[in-house]
Amino acid sequence: MRERKKLKTATTIEEKALRLFSERGYDATTVDDIAAAADVAPRTFFRYFPTKEDVVLGHYAERMALLGRALAGRPDDEPAITAVRHAYAEVARDFESKREGVLQRALLIATKPSLRARNLELQIRWERVIAEAVAPRLGVGIDDPRVVLLSACAVTAMRVSLETWVAEGGTSSLPERLDRSLDLIERGLGR
Repeated sequence: MRERKKLKTATTIEEKALRLFSERGYDATTVDDIAAAADVAPRTFFRYFPTKEDVVLGHYAERMALLGRALAGRPDDEPAITAVRHAYAEVARDFESKREGVLQRALLIATKPSLRARNLELQIRWERVIAEAVAPRLGVGIDDPRVVLLSACAVTAMRVSLETWVAEGGTSSLPERLDRSLDLIERGLGR
């Protein structure tokens, strides 16, 4: 019951923050404004979100964990790119299932340089998750150029697919769009 209450509080803070960002703008909305709208103390806000940016980008941790679990669940003998493709498809489906929130967050990220920079910083952590899963499949270390390049390309494929999906208003299939992006990488962009 305690965990449900914590989840409800975090969700309320997040929803109120996104609404205020939409109404007033990101910069014009303070943590105090968000806390008041969510009917919590500012101190409570900071227990759930270390910064205002984390309200927008906090979903990264759960999606990174989803990606890690999905990669770990792939067969050991599966080619690295295939494992990444299937694992990232799960992440893409998760994005689709939360379409409105993703679209709202994407707009904020696209319009605020500080959020965009933090977003890119977090994507580097995704590369690490992929590298740690891919390196053993290739029998090399995580610093091997093939591992580093595959990880970076996979994250870029997701970012480009997601940005295009968002630009279309989330009306196409994100997993299919991602699959096409990974196909381009796998076959070679120059072909």
